[in-house]
Amino acid sequence: MGSIPKRVAIVYDWVVKWGGAERVLLTLHEMYPDAPLYTSVYNSKTAGWAKVFPKICAPKIRFDHKLFAWALPIIFESYNFDDYDLVISVTSFAAKGIITKPHTKHICICLTPTRFLWSHVEHYKTKYFGPLFNYLKCWDKTASNRPDKYIAISDTVKKRIKKYYDLDSQIIYPPVDTNYFVPSENPREDYFLLVGRMESYKNSRKIIEIFNELNEPLVVVGTGNEESKLKSISGRKIEFVGLVSDQKLREYYQNCKAVIFWHEEDFGIVPVEAMACGKPVIGLNHGGVAETVISSKTGILIDDKPESLKATILNFDSRKFDPRVIRKRALEYSKAKFIDKLIKLCNIVI
Repeated sequence: MGSIPKRVAIVYDWVVKWGGAERVLLTLHEMYPDAPLYTSVYNSKTAGWAKVFPKICAPKIRFDHKLFAWALPIIFESYNFDDYDLVISVTSFAAKGIITKPHTKHICICLTPTRFLWSHVEHYKTKYFGPLFNYLKCWDKTASNRPDKYIAISDTVKKRIKKYYDLDSQIIYPPVDTNYFVPSENPREDYFLLVGRMESYKNSRKIIEIFNELNEPLVVVGTGNEESKLKSISGRKIEFVGLVSDQKLREYYQNCKAVIFWHEEDFGIVPVEAMACGKPVIGLNHGGVAETVISSKTGILIDDKPESLKATILNFDSRKFDPRVIRKRALEYSKAKFIDKLIKLCNIVI
């Protein structure tokens, strides 16, 4: 066993939103409350959650990280971590590229190898091309060798790390607050629930079109680039509630029939939060959700055909699912287990 790290820093690609990865960061803050947060872009208006960190290190000039992706490697390579025993990066792009000296150990919690460079090039092909794409891909490959240890957030990500970086990793699933997300004693179960950012790759439009056609009630939690378009095509039984507090989110989980998670995700924290509340998940049988949801026991896993989702919704019967069995599955992804595994790993690496 190594020594317990005294000085720790946390690094994240960009601090501009709220989502599953941000819950990982808050758990790291609980573990290491004195650790500063290093990033490339910080927007205090859209990422108010980050104010809990004692210090946030970011360039004074705010810019669009999607349009200026080429600048992120320069920013992260410019930071000095000589005063730290341990740096933990949480990243799907450039944060893993920090430069540390031998006495400073670097553990990378990899959300996924950079999507627009490796696994999902086709989806991003109109944004990055030619010399810029080649430069970023070459840099990313080089930077992938800088961490001392990789943590994959799922088996899906572990396989990608091996495929694209030819590196081994250890799986530690992201933390879910199973003490907070708990079942209700008397749930209403009068709607289906969709939670997450409204982006094209999350299949939100197809889901809404299917619910319009079936005339089934759907509550949508979250915002995103597709929000106005989705609202414009939604029927009267679809309700948009925007961003909500954790308390309201828990209530929506507790009172739904099931959570819809019909897109590929690297891990997907929403399905596990739903299961912690004793609720089944209707999910895509691919990616992270296929690892967390046990079909016919804690939910239903289906293919990507609209007909499959339609049939599942029409024939769905929540009485076939035992909330106790569902919640037991979610407990495997508790925050306590995440903290325990990560502390053990950090102590070994140091």
